[in-house]
Amino acid sequence: MSSSSLPVSVDATATLLAGQRYVADRSLATAVFLALKLGRPLFLEGEAGVGKTEIAKVLASGLGRRLIRLQCYEGLDVASAVYEWNYARQMLEIRLAEAGQASREDIQRDIFDARFLIKRPLLQALEADAGGAPVLLIDELDRTDEPFEAYLLEVLSDFQVTIPEIGTIKAAEPPIVIVTSNRTREIHDALKRRCFYHWVDYPSAARELEILAVKAPDAGEALSREVVGFVQALRKMDLFKQPGVAETIDWAEALMQLDALTLTPEAINDTLGVILKYQDDIQRLQGSEAQRLLEQVKAELGGQTAV
Repeated sequence: MSSSSLPVSVDATATLLAGQRYVADRSLATAVFLALKLGRPLFLEGEAGVGKTEIAKVLASGLGRRLIRLQCYEGLDVASAVYEWNYARQMLEIRLAEAGQASREDIQRDIFDARFLIKRPLLQALEADAGGAPVLLIDELDRTDEPFEAYLLEVLSDFQVTIPEIGTIKAAEPPIVIVTSNRTREIHDALKRRCFYHWVDYPSAARELEILAVKAPDAGEALSREVVGFVQALRKMDLFKQPGVAETIDWAEALMQLDALTLTPEAINDTLGVILKYQDDIQRLQGSEAQRLLEQVKAELGGQTAV
C-alpha cells in the first residue's frame, strides 16, 4: 500500500482506527492524522494499559504495512536496537582471504560490507518496502536510559543512522513512527520536539462502554455497565496501580467465562487479580470495601437493589 493510501482527513483516520476495532476520541484521531500527513513521529504518553501500543498495531494492519517493534528495556544498546556485525562470518571470511593471500587492506574492505551486517529494528525500518514504509513502534521508551534517547535523535529527525564503517543509511521513504512511554521517568525535550505529542488518558465511562462493546461484544449490557462503573470508581481511589482499559476488557471476558450476568461481591473477590496487579491493592479491596464500592456503583447506575 502506497503513501497515497494514508487517510485524507481526521474523520477518515477515525474510520480507519474503528475498522481495526480501536475506539479513539477525536483528539487522538487528529494527532494520528497529523503525524501521518506531515510525516512526523507520534509520541504517545500515558498510563500502562490505555491503548498506546495498540495504535501502532492497528495502523500497520489498517494500512497494510509491516510492523517493526523495538521493545525498550534498561540497558538497550545499538547492537540490539540498530545493527551489529556478524563476527562469525567475518572471521570465516578473514581466514578464507588469508588462505588466498589477500592483502590486509582488501580483507578490511571486504569484511565491513553490508552482507555482514545484522540489521536490528531501527535499521530494518529504514529499508525500502514494496508495501510502503513500515510502521516502527518504539515501545516504552521510558524504560531505556538517556544515552539511547540521544542516539534516537538522528533517527527521529532525519530518518537515518550512521554506521562508521559504511556511512550514513537514510530511508527513501520515512517509516511511520509511534513512540510510547508510561512516564516512569521524563523523556528529554530534545526527543519530544522531534515528535507530535499526545497524552492518552483513561477513557470516560461512555467511551469505555464503547470499547467493551467492540472488544467484548458478548458481555451483556448490565454486566458491561457494572464492570465499567466499578473500574471507573477504582480509578478514583489511591491505588498503587490503577486498572487500564486492557484490564477492563480482560475482566469482562473473565466474568463471562464464569457465566456472570451481573457483578456480585463474590465474583469481584474471586477475580480481583484480573484488574489489580499488586497485593496491597487487592487486600484493600477484598471483602467489605468491594461490597461498598459495588453498592455505590449499582446505585449510580439506576438505584437497583443493593447487594
